[in-house]
Amino acid sequence: MKQDEIKMIELKEPKRLVGQENVLQLAVDPIPTVRIGFIGVGNRGGAALRRYIHMEGVEIKAICDLKEELVKKGQSYLQNNNLPAATEYVGEDAWKEVCERDDIDLIYVCTDWLSHTPMAVYAMEKGKHVAIEVPAAVSIEECWQLVDTAEKTRKHCMMLENCCYDFFELTTLNMAQQGVFGELVHGEGAYIHDLRSQLKNVEGWRVKFYETYTGNPYPTHGFGPICQTMNIHRGDKMDFLTSVSSNQFGISSYLKELYGDGSPESKIKHTLGDMNTTIIRTAKGKTIMVQHDVTSPRPYSRLHTLSGTKGYAQKYPTPLIALEPDSHQFLTEEKFNDLMRQYEHPFIKEIGEKAKKVGGHGGMDYMMDYRLIYCLRNGLPLDMDVYDAAEWSCLVELTKISTINGGQPVKIPDFTRGDWNKLQGLEFFQ
Repeated sequence: MKQDEIKMIELKEPKRLVGQENVLQLAVDPIPTVRIGFIGVGNRGGAALRRYIHMEGVEIKAICDLKEELVKKGQSYLQNNNLPAATEYVGEDAWKEVCERDDIDLIYVCTDWLSHTPMAVYAMEKGKHVAIEVPAAVSIEECWQLVDTAEKTRKHCMMLENCCYDFFELTTLNMAQQGVFGELVHGEGAYIHDLRSQLKNVEGWRVKFYETYTGNPYPTHGFGPICQTMNIHRGDKMDFLTSVSSNQFGISSYLKELYGDGSPESKIKHTLGDMNTTIIRTAKGKTIMVQHDVTSPRPYSRLHTLSGTKGYAQKYPTPLIALEPDSHQFLTEEKFNDLMRQYEHPFIKEIGEKAKKVGGHGGMDYMMDYRLIYCLRNGLPLDMDVYDAAEWSCLVELTKISTINGGQPVKIPDFTRGDWNKLQGLEFFQ
């Protein structure tokens, strides 16, 4: 394709309805005791339930899942910690009953990807705040549904992007906000995680999703912290992206070696490329790279790379920082540690030690939950809003569109509908 033949793919952006306003820095009345209904208590949801046992100012009112044994297991966590029993819900549509209760403030959704948006929308329509596991949505239409419903109902809709609360990410965010790196011009994030053993399960919902998908289906872990640091919809916005994927090399050879060439298992089909790489340009001319690879024998990495006019930071494979004037080499271990202590994020100082003890990916899960409940109890805007959820999740469909069109640029919707420059920088409220 010649350069002058390349055209931007643009999707229609629905207009904001009359009487509907943005929910930037949305604050609602304080909720002294946050009453919670958990929907989905398997791997991710069960871990969340165990964390909330250690949380002050909450009541677990309902536990819901498709499997009765998971609900009973969740109930046992409460009983073993001398907490009041929650009402149990089991079945395909039982989650709706949880959302319809009048004694619940927050719905906590930890189900399969395809059910995140429908559950969140229904919960908000029933007057509940909602927290949704990642990704919050798998299509642009669903992203707009989340935004519109949050704006209409004036309810919080937060995606549970725990990696924004990892210790290195928080500290380098604090450094960036205080100008240590100068003006950030480029960031990199990724989800590189060898999940080939999971992909063997041909009946699993994750593999089912991959049967017709190519692009980046799981962008938010690496992408979210970069967007926060680069002030997306808080002074800058994403303009367009281009995305390409490799062919399938890793998963195909892995299954053949594991089961033997010609076996039914070796013929498991999906369209996901081994490595997807996406480049984003912002309205202010900055760039972000996002990658996804779950089928290669590579060590885990989210990259988390920040490049500015005065310095550079990376988390993987080893946390390193380089600063002017000696930017040709990384700081010594001693200077690095001194810098990390100097700019330790206030959240880490406040709750970091307890977070490490309670756990959840090294403590970042508990820190995320703590901040969600803290803000709700004090009537403060949440650290992450519905526009974050939409912006970070929209890559699921947009990278697919670009990938299947040979890397053609795709315009990224402005989910704030023109309000992306009203805030100047990310602010955490205390």
